[in-house]
Amino acid sequence: MKVPLIDLRGQHLSLRPQLIKAVESVIDSQQFVLGSEVEAFENKVAEYCSTEFAIGCASGSDALLLALMALDLKAGDEVITTPFTFFATAAAIARLGARPKFVDIEPHTYNLDPRGVEAAITTRTRAVLPVHMYGQCADMSTILEISNRQGLPIIEDAAQAIGALSEGRRAGSMGQMGCFSFYPTKNLGGAGDGGMVVTNNLALRNRLRKLRVHGGATEYEHDEIGINSRLDALQAVVLKVKMDHLDEWSEARRQKALFYNRLFLEAGLDSYIALPFVAPGNQHIFHQYVIRIPQHRDSLLKYLFENGIGSKVYYPIPLHLQKCFDYLGHQKGDFPEAELAALETLALPCFPELTEEQQRYVVEVIGKFPFDV
Repeated sequence: MKVPLIDLRGQHLSLRPQLIKAVESVIDSQQFVLGSEVEAFENKVAEYCSTEFAIGCASGSDALLLALMALDLKAGDEVITTPFTFFATAAAIARLGARPKFVDIEPHTYNLDPRGVEAAITTRTRAVLPVHMYGQCADMSTILEISNRQGLPIIEDAAQAIGALSEGRRAGSMGQMGCFSFYPTKNLGGAGDGGMVVTNNLALRNRLRKLRVHGGATEYEHDEIGINSRLDALQAVVLKVKMDHLDEWSEARRQKALFYNRLFLEAGLDSYIALPFVAPGNQHIFHQYVIRIPQHRDSLLKYLFENGIGSKVYYPIPLHLQKCFDYLGHQKGDFPEAELAALETLALPCFPELTEEQQRYVVEVIGKFPFDV
């Protein structure tokens, strides 16, 4: 049996007529960049996220960059964030000349550990940038309490977590700004790149709208230097169609995760692997279903591939050990939980159209792996 890590074809086929109709409407209108379709999608995202405003942009990476630009981040400033995340999180900080100030992660959720946040604050700290890893919110109550006490804004990297909840609050809605990615493999994925920043602050909303179009209040009047990061109308209409199914898909992912958990426990495999942990008060959307293998992770990865099962390591090299961040002066051992997670975690197939038969096969194959050898 072949079980891909993710298969987008099933989702596309179920919505194909609606998607084709939506795309044709944009082609007929010839309004391809920003415009009414983008505004309609922005309003839909803002309502969904329980925020006042949403500002579309070209990618999730740009969403982070724009959010930091809106805070007037400059050279020498520091932003506290996690070393265990996709590269774009820290890259957005570094691109503005600021310094990522890494704090280690919680071993069970893989999210920023709040216990290290306050100790990392210096006179140069300008913001905290937690990441909602794999579709589960970080401990926002604690992080918000620290940021409020210290007067620091929070930018949520919610690229993997649209629809996730923390004590009833939507991912992206809890800080000053929340950043989303609509890369095709995300829970809400477009037909290419796309991103969004959400906020409740009118001044930030106005600033972000200018920054995404070269910093201009009008086409030829520029108060500052921005970037070119506009959301295409084609992406907006595709995403708008898909968004009506987002909660249904997220619930399907949760059910897949529960079924995996049941199968692994029934097979007694929890002696060899750690199953995903959902923190109290959180609603996980399982962008990824990630298990932890204290021994033989890479051998299991190869074994799954040989048996037709897709799997992937997110992320094999923590950011503090990336060559481009050598100038920060970190070395192996500085953030042990992030380093251990990089060595032990593995994502298994998890998408709404995944069948129980496929899940049973995945667990059956893992059950035959020689963990004790």
